[in-house]
Amino acid sequence: MTQTTESEKLGDKVATSQNTVKTVPAAPRTGSRVRIVALVVLFVALVAGAIAVYLHYQYRVSSDDANVDGHITAIAPKISGNVLEVAVLDNQAVKTGQVLVRIDPRDYQARVDQAKAALLEAESKLHSARVTIPMIDETTQSGNTAATAQLADAEAEVARARASWQQASTSDLAVAEANVRTRQASNDRAQADLARMQPLVDKAEISRQQFDAYTAAARVTVGELQAAQQKLASARQDVEIRKAALDAAQTKVNQAQAQVAASVANRKQVGIREADAGTAAASVESYRATLEANQLMLSYTNIVSPIDGVVTRKSVEVGQIVQPGQGLMTVIPLQDTWVTANFKETQLADVRPGQRAEIHVDMYGQSVTGHVDSIAGATGSRLSLLPPENATGNFVKVVQRIPVKILVDQTNGLILRPGMNVDVTIFTK
Repeated sequence: MTQTTESEKLGDKVATSQNTVKTVPAAPRTGSRVRIVALVVLFVALVAGAIAVYLHYQYRVSSDDANVDGHITAIAPKISGNVLEVAVLDNQAVKTGQVLVRIDPRDYQARVDQAKAALLEAESKLHSARVTIPMIDETTQSGNTAATAQLADAEAEVARARASWQQASTSDLAVAEANVRTRQASNDRAQADLARMQPLVDKAEISRQQFDAYTAAARVTVGELQAAQQKLASARQDVEIRKAALDAAQTKVNQAQAQVAASVANRKQVGIREADAGTAAASVESYRATLEANQLMLSYTNIVSPIDGVVTRKSVEVGQIVQPGQGLMTVIPLQDTWVTANFKETQLADVRPGQRAEIHVDMYGQSVTGHVDSIAGATGSRLSLLPPENATGNFVKVVQRIPVKILVDQTNGLILRPGMNVDVTIFTK
């Protein structure tokens, strides 16, 4: 009985639902069409938006891993010394050549003064050596000329003395000897005649007058023989005299030759003096170089800014003793900055130098224009202090980033400081 009741109840509900369905009026078809149109429009808009986004980003690559870079110039002394003055403050703008720090110059000034004095002394020696050279040249040249003339005179005198000696020892002596022989023959004949006449005069076969004539003739021949003998002795003595004169003239030649040799040796003093002058000139150059080096060291007592920029990290104070290479401060040129953007390696297939870039500066919320200057030769991880070693077996393939240098074309009045964060977009076409 219970089951019949439940069946009846179920049949009543079905009948009631059928009656309800039949009584609900049909929904209007206009609303469905609107929704369909809206959905279609929305789909088309999404597709168009997707296409627009695709086209917008198709020829551009972006990276938010980018920073401003610049030339950070470290200021350090080249010499040691006591700091007398620090002429700048932190974050102060400086110009090229502006004095930043002054070091006590007294020690270096003393070295410069000593080098100047040494240079003056060396120049004085050089001047003296150069003045002496012409004087010695003229003196030795004159002595050489005089010695050469004396040698010529002595050689001429030797020639004359030799000719005179040869004449005396040959022709004059031969004439004297021939004359002696002639006079000897005449005397022998006269003496023989006198000896033959002596018996005749004793026998009175000839007159005393004739005998006296023979006697006188014999005496004359004796006198002539003695005179000839004396001339021969004189000729022989003259030969000896002329031989002595020849020897004296030869001695003068030897003396003149010695004087010529001495004058030639004295001429070598010119070369020695020229060498001394060259040594003095080298000394002058050496002392001049020393002076320039000391003046350069003195100039280092004024430490100046090598560029236009802003002073940063000043760590030097008055009274501090600094050493060469010690960091004193840093000068950063704000007008010469660029951007280093780290792009994924998968983004750089179409990136080339010269392509336009847009740089969005986080600090100002504005953008500036630039262009790609160059692409690094290696990834950032490879250039790090501790590059990865993939040969250890722990290799995990990770997309690498490659630094790209981007030059700023126009800053639009914005100051870009090294280290600032920026977003970079490169237009590949």
